[in-house]
Amino acid sequence: MIQINGTITLAPGTIADNPDTVEAIKKMVAASRAEDGCLTYTFAQDLSDPDTIIIYERWRDQEALASHGKSAHMAEFQKVMAANPPVGRDLRIYHTDEGNPL
Repeated sequence: MIQINGTITLAPGTIADNPDTVEAIKKMVAASRAEDGCLTYTFAQDLSDPDTIIIYERWRDQEALASHGKSAHMAEFQKVMAANPPVGRDLRIYHTDEGNPL
């Protein structure tokens, strides 16, 4: 399994002042969750820093993740991100097993 965790920090007010960005994120999440091989796909706003998005993804395998990277909805999302470039980014990829419930 492939897991991606991390944060993207946007310029101050990007989320609060630009509803199109929020809609683009919602569309990206919905489309990604529908992809074959997507186990989990979540973007969340940091409660202590509203300009930071927390990302948590789990993919069945590298092929599923590669397909996601080439998807039409990823290309559209990248256009939105290019118009609202992040001021910080810390994403990590992990190759892991299914883990154990707590």
